[in-house]
Amino acid sequence: MKKERPSYLNFDAAGYPWKPDIDYRQHPEQYRVGKGEQGVLICEPYKSEIGQYWRFRTVPIAEESSGKIFSLFMDYLENNDFVGADMARKYLQMGYTRARRYFNYKGGKKYDAEKEYQQLERGTGDPEKAKAAAIFYDRWKAAEAEPRYADMKKQWKKDKG
Repeated sequence: MKKERPSYLNFDAAGYPWKPDIDYRQHPEQYRVGKGEQGVLICEPYKSEIGQYWRFRTVPIAEESSGKIFSLFMDYLENNDFVGADMARKYLQMGYTRARRYFNYKGGKKYDAEKEYQQLERGTGDPEKAKAAAIFYDRWKAAEAEPRYADMKKQWKKDKG
């Protein structure tokens, strides 16, 4: 059986298409959709605009957070700002994945760095995080199902990658 290791151990910063020194509102042509949540913690000014609302500690906090981020998503769509909409969608997805991580693993830690990144025991986390994850999941899927977003994403990928 192949030993699973965290992908960040061999991270290639130079080859990563998202750069922290680019203003993606001023230079949207440099934005790439990528896979999943890639670039979400780098792309400014969206990281600062959206990230300040990203919380999932409790169910009420997840409701408020995902609602605000979904509202930003809709605002970006109204303004024909695909990069902003895609970043908001990524934050909704990340709310789901991180809350699930905290449900699956106590403290959200999946690997033990002191034991050669051995995967820790699953099912030791906070049960409320599963409910928070479900809230983000619903909003993430609603964002992806938004027809304007789907059309913009398809065109963006065709034109810019």
